[in-house]
Amino acid sequence: MTLSTDREMIDRDFAVEDLTTGVHASGFGQVGDGRSFSFHVERQALVVEIYRPRLRGPVPQSEDVVAVATRKLTDIDLSDERSVSAAVRDAVAEAQPVPRSGR
Repeated sequence: MTLSTDREMIDRDFAVEDLTTGVHASGFGQVGDGRSFSFHVERQALVVEIYRPRLRGPVPQSEDVVAVATRKLTDIDLSDERSVSAAVRDAVAEAQPVPRSGR
């Protein structure tokens, strides 16, 4: 596990705050506009969820997810922090909005 020691984002649009590599890679971070994201490996894919800004609690709920992206693991070296971080950055940029049903 790697924790970012300097909270200031070098790239103002993306920062990984916690990253665990390996077969069960996971972590979380922030997008420059105030939203947070998390990622994990699920069934041969990297899954990234982006949450709405200003969450009410410390743990996001399913209704807080505003965008999702998945990437195949074939081109990601899960043992390398740089590879995982780059794949997450690309997935965040390509995330698609989650459709909401009318209430």
